[in-house]
Amino acid sequence: MSISSSLELFFIFSLIAGQILQILSLNIGINYGQIANNLPSPSQVSELLQSLSINKVKLYDADPNVLSAFANSNIEFIIGIGNENVANMIDSSQAKAWIQQNVQSFLPRTKITSITVGNEILSGKDTLLMSNLVPAMQSLHGALVSLGLDQQVNITTAHSLAILGNSYPPSSGSFVQNLAQYIQPLLDFHSKTNSPFLINVYPYFAYKASPDTVSMEYVLFQSNQGVTDPNTNLNYDNMLYAQLDSVYSAIKAMGYNDINVRVSETGWPSKGDPDEAGATVENAALYNGNLLKRLEMNQGTPLMPNTPLSIYVFALFNEDLKPGPTSERNYGLFYPNNTPVYNIDLQGPGISGFSGFSPSSTSFIVTGSSSKQVVISLLGILGSLICSYITQF
Repeated sequence: MSISSSLELFFIFSLIAGQILQILSLNIGINYGQIANNLPSPSQVSELLQSLSINKVKLYDADPNVLSAFANSNIEFIIGIGNENVANMIDSSQAKAWIQQNVQSFLPRTKITSITVGNEILSGKDTLLMSNLVPAMQSLHGALVSLGLDQQVNITTAHSLAILGNSYPPSSGSFVQNLAQYIQPLLDFHSKTNSPFLINVYPYFAYKASPDTVSMEYVLFQSNQGVTDPNTNLNYDNMLYAQLDSVYSAIKAMGYNDINVRVSETGWPSKGDPDEAGATVENAALYNGNLLKRLEMNQGTPLMPNTPLSIYVFALFNEDLKPGPTSERNYGLFYPNNTPVYNIDLQGPGISGFSGFSPSSTSFIVTGSSSKQVVISLLGILGSLICSYITQF
């Protein structure tokens, strides 16, 4: 390859890299689950995420190996306390000890910004655990205050969408009635501490349950006429926004207007069992690719247009030890060997053959293979490609 050709390719890679970095600097994070026996080391994961400029990570525990590996990476972490340990956190001395060991000892080298107390507790059946949730959160917040960390670390918990008793239309969203006794003090805690309300939202589940009645275009952010809320006349062209506004409406129905809702999990499986409709590589690429495109537009939901979305995609890797249907083990953007499960491609008009490339006209598409196309995976290792051309000089 001639030097002029190499320079041309390097220039184009640089333009595409700029687009990728712009997108990944959006308010999006990744869930780093570890229910697997074949994952790369935390230090390798740190290198991978830094190469992609992903700067927000959510853990389900407080793995010290991970937190140490990400020291000085400038990546923000949400760490978690397992459901089995929630009751212990009610004791103020145990809460303080946990904060000192799992948060304070890693700051400021590793940026820890949030602690989730349990996961999807209120959609379970353990009423004692439900009763312990808010007292544990209060105790942990008190520990942060006593250590002078409450301004940089918040306390929250993540919920399943099953806590909603009604979600349609979005303006009529409400919580399951018998959960009010747990949700009211929880919302009061969020309001007083200015901490976010986290919700795990999966339009895939709605499609899987009713593939004959739920529009694929509606759940995949594709072009469709949308659904209009008869109470507000707001139009929803995708299910994720409708589900989020149902949560906002449910919170407002409880008397709170100052609580920010964030998506702690969303994603789409690339593989499933025969009865898991829609679980394909193509649909997973469309869902996550189109979601990134919406984030690039800095949108809010129809009900909250001035509140940009904050989303953590599930998940970083396929996790081979997760129980349940095949889909549960195939939400990853990456295989454990760090290669992408699918491409979320950026391709401007005319990029085929390098002619007429316009970085301002980026769009997300899923492409087939073609010798005339330059396919750059959003989640590929772009840096290694660029470096391979640099070494020619």
